[in-house]
Amino acid sequence: MESYKDFARVYDEFMDQTPYDEWLLNILNVFKEYKIKKAAQVLDLGCGTGKMSRRLAREGYQVTAVDNSMDMLEIAASEEDDHILYVLQDMVSLELPQQVDAAVSICDCMNYILEEDDLKEAFRRVKRFLKEDGVFIFDMNSHYKYKEILACNTFAEDREDASFIWDNFYDEEDRINEYQLSLFIQNEEGTYNKYEELHLQKAYEEGEITRLLHEAGFSTIRVLDAETMGEVKEDTQRLYFIAN
Repeated sequence: MESYKDFARVYDEFMDQTPYDEWLLNILNVFKEYKIKKAAQVLDLGCGTGKMSRRLAREGYQVTAVDNSMDMLEIAASEEDDHILYVLQDMVSLELPQQVDAAVSICDCMNYILEEDDLKEAFRRVKRFLKEDGVFIFDMNSHYKYKEILACNTFAEDREDASFIWDNFYDEEDRINEYQLSLFIQNEEGTYNKYEELHLQKAYEEGEITRLLHEAGFSTIRVLDAETMGEVKEDTQRLYFIAN
């Protein structure tokens, strides 16, 4: 089952509580700290339906948005034109025509890379296409979130024209989080079609990520709690990594 195929159609509806504006402010504050000026070239990795790409474009940045889901990109490109270049690519095989001033990746996209060598290659390619004084900002779900929050739980949500059931299973030994999505999407006849998708993510430890970033060529790495933008705690659910 292909991830983010049928789910792409209702992704924004179910993600309407996602704090994109807060995340944008965090990114802009980091940009200011690293002197990434307006009109700079910014890469959005795992852009999905383009929610953050459009926000960055409206702030004046020149955005290249990359995702490996054609369904997501088709939705992103159908929105109002903000002069964003959308590219169908996998992060592990990233190729760009020019270097960028900054790279961002939000909403735990990096957790979808299940093999350590592939994750290091993705980091290496970002470093390759990042200008010397550029900055790479990305978030990841923490081991704590997978183990204690998602765990082996079931989540469900019912909307007027779509519903989902999310059956989650976390394998603590392999640190692989598996969730089976059952989607019920209303059709033109007013009845509902059922779709199923399987999503896999991996929980990485903070030290593993910093090591991989160093091995990929980044020299300075900071790790923050994504909610507070402060020190990482035992119950931190989302981590920000800032590397250059």
